[in-house]
This record gives sequence, C-alpha cells and structure tokens, in this order.
Amino acid sequence: MTKNTRLVYSTDPTLNQKCPKCKEVVSECTCEPEVDPKSYQFVAVLRMEKQGRGGKTVTVIDRLPKNEIFLKELTTLLKKKCGTGGTYLMDGKEGVIEIQGDKRDLIRPLLLKEGIKSKG
Repeated sequence: MTKNTRLVYSTDPTLNQKCPKCKEVVSECTCEPEVDPKSYQFVAVLRMEKQGRGGKTVTVIDRLPKNEIFLKELTTLLKKKCGTGGTYLMDGKEGVIEIQGDKRDLIRPLLLKEGIKSKG
C-alpha cells in the first residue's frame, strides 16, 4: 500500500533526518536495507570464466551477500594475497568478485580462514 502523503515541514529533528544514500527523508527512503554478512548464511561458489574476456582467465566468486563494504574489504584482501587485480560487482540479488587469473587454489583457503564456506 502506498502513502499519499509527504512530509513538507517539521520542527522535530528525528523526522528531518536524511538517508545517506538517496538523500530523501528517512520516512520516505526507498533504499534496500544493508544485509549484515555475519548473520547471512551463504556458500560462495568459485568458478573460472574465459568467455567474453578476450581469452583472459578470470576466477569468479559468486553468491556473496550484497553488502558493498563487505565486498570491498574481501576483494582487497584477495587481490593482495593473490598478487593480481580484481573487482567486485553488485548486480542482481547477490554480490560477485572477479579476480584475474585462475587463482581458485589460493582463494579457497583464504575464504575458509575468513569463515566463508565455498564450493567449486
């Protein structure tokens, strides 16, 4: 059910707080709530891809929680430990990390050390 009202003016400071993402008033905010990765039960899927990358090999870690801070920190850790480049994506419902090269054997123990179950 949608609301047909919109806050125009209020002297109450709690009603005037703005969302840091969309800059709307908190009561009108349409952002998705952040998922805490520690409480979220997931199994990361490791796979190697070559299609559409000009023949280059990429290790893809899929089915991660869609939390930008978590993905950024994990990507930084994996890039440093593997000694390669990489990136994270937040497309669709889940987060994805891409690491350059076939680094599945290096990534599995690193994920296990961080407390993340993986398969593939």
